[in-house]
Amino acid sequence: MTITNPLKSLPAAMAAAALLANGALAQDAGHSKDYRTFLQGGAVEYGDIGDSYTADLVMYLAGNQFMVMEELIEDFLSRNPDINSVYVETIPPGQILKGQILQQGKIDGKDTATNPDVYASVNLGHLKALKGKGIMDSYMIYIHNKLELMVAAGNPKGIRGPEDLGRDDLVQSHPNPLTEGIFKFYGSAMLKDLGLYEKATANAECKSCWAIEGKTWFTSRHHRETPDRIEKGEADVGIVWATEVVEAKKHGRRIDGVAIPAPLNKAGEVGYAIGALSTGRNVKNAQAYLGYLATDAAQKIYAGYGFVPASAEELQLRPIP
Repeated sequence: MTITNPLKSLPAAMAAAALLANGALAQDAGHSKDYRTFLQGGAVEYGDIGDSYTADLVMYLAGNQFMVMEELIEDFLSRNPDINSVYVETIPPGQILKGQILQQGKIDGKDTATNPDVYASVNLGHLKALKGKGIMDSYMIYIHNKLELMVAAGNPKGIRGPEDLGRDDLVQSHPNPLTEGIFKFYGSAMLKDLGLYEKATANAECKSCWAIEGKTWFTSRHHRETPDRIEKGEADVGIVWATEVVEAKKHGRRIDGVAIPAPLNKAGEVGYAIGALSTGRNVKNAQAYLGYLATDAAQKIYAGYGFVPASAEELQLRPIP
């Protein structure tokens, strides 16, 4: 499905509503925004999977950045007029690594390129796997995030903090531990720090499933499925990125956030790692993008969506250990 957005001049929320009214974007927790091609001049195409083979820059990025991409890539393109198209996937980095780079992947039955120009994850371990294959040798940390609890507007269950995830009266919705780095590396660690991991998950290893029947649900692809479940009354609380709460409230969704104190929120550990693949078709453009991420303009755009900017030292490329 290819959809060019003719509503660029409208505010984002109005444009999204108009597209939905036209049937252009499905009500699918944002999944339809996972595969986008950004073009010089501001047009955005949705779901043209073949662009992963032909775009001037191909990037597979951690999915929780989906809300930033339109503003960020539009600014990047304005500074790089020789780059005409940027294809971006924003899905869980573990799913990308295992299912689209290390082996041939398919989306809606269509093959996807196994050699993106740029890959990013919320955990350096994923990039180390590419180093082990000899296709990535350097990286940088370009933004930070932290964990937060998402609850229904007004917090009707009176959830005070992560310790309440041990309560028996709460239905929980958490990112799945198989492909979502937010839970695999950070949410699970927080629950273990609290001594609540087994009680909250029964040590289940699955996705799109009840980890504990009627009590804890593991999402299918994105932690951003959690606000949908909370709004529908199917869940009371879920572990999300703090930026997810910012994004949901920006669009008037019926949710609230409950802060998680440090160090439980893992703010000191969450660093988004990014690097260029040596197998990519567009090495020069990949380096241009990495250089752009280190600019004040790019860092300011990320900060506007609730991300924590990286330091000047972190924004320097260095060898993958």
